[in-house]
Amino acid sequence: MRDTAGGPRVLLKRLRELMQEPLEPQERLDRIVRDIASNMVAEVCSLYVLRADSVLELYATEGLNPNAVHLSQLRLGQGLVGTIAASARPLNLSNAQEHPAFAYLPETGEEIYNSFLGVPVLRAGRTLGVLVVQNKTMRHYRDDEVEALETTAMVIAEMIATGDLARLTRPGLELDLRRPVSFTGLSFNDGVGLGHVVLHEPRIVVTNLFNEDSEEEVRRLQSSLGSLRLSIDDMLERREVAFEGEHREVLEAYRMFANDSGWVRRLEEAIRNGLTAEAAVEKVQSDMRARMLHMTDPYLRERMSDFDDLANRLLRQLMGRGPEDVAAALPKDAIIVARSMGAAELLDYPRDKLRGLVL
Repeated sequence: MRDTAGGPRVLLKRLRELMQEPLEPQERLDRIVRDIASNMVAEVCSLYVLRADSVLELYATEGLNPNAVHLSQLRLGQGLVGTIAASARPLNLSNAQEHPAFAYLPETGEEIYNSFLGVPVLRAGRTLGVLVVQNKTMRHYRDDEVEALETTAMVIAEMIATGDLARLTRPGLELDLRRPVSFTGLSFNDGVGLGHVVLHEPRIVVTNLFNEDSEEEVRRLQSSLGSLRLSIDDMLERREVAFEGEHREVLEAYRMFANDSGWVRRLEEAIRNGLTAEAAVEKVQSDMRARMLHMTDPYLRERMSDFDDLANRLLRQLMGRGPEDVAAALPKDAIIVARSMGAAELLDYPRDKLRGLVL
């Protein structure tokens, strides 16, 4: 019987070695999918990367027809791979061809494979591609195998984000990560605000993905969680925010989420699979952001946003950055531009320096 506990750790160790080798992008991808297939005892492992034209292109495969690489394509929402990319959720099927979204691509030769496990390649909640393993026998992949593939997908997401794969993209095409994004806003306050634009929570770049000592990383996580919980308690007890009503309810919800055992368990599982504490927070945060994008209930979306806020706070704790650093660096007459902002985050900003807020 395969050592299920060691599987993800062994795979991440191998990926770390591959990332450090001086390889061309295509060779690195080819070896990554080969190692994933070997580690998971899968007959097929394939990576599809999302382009800016909403097409998923096969970038590497072990087990399918190698001539289909960079030729096989699926539109966003088309087939099992397209469905995973559109929903940002994994699919675990014992008989893939019976699924209503199954699309047959004759150039790949995948019709002989029944079992299918596909996970989105996510970065900051944004889908960059899909990673798939397949087997001929009908089987349902275990939870630890799903977790291992999701963890591996996170490493591949960082590889895509660095721009390494741009060299493999055909002329005239771009990867989705490079596509500009536009938003339509609503004004809640008339008038003009003049000030210095400050980006709220610029993405904290986690450069060290792989841990050397899982137990030490778990201890770091627990220590930072303790500091996070104390800071939330402090916000609730400070005189200036000790009011009743909706604002206090929000902060009470923060405290409840910070003690959520399910959230902590997912973080610890990611660490024990081989990630650092920071990378574990980023992985779980990205998974939850992706789910939030597809939620329609406004209350649930707000609660998921609270989790997102907590993850950012936890990352800052792990990397030694506190709210006082934010306040010290803020210019006078600041206009904060944010993707989202919770009540607790807004309280970190000195009110006498704020001139405007764009969400």
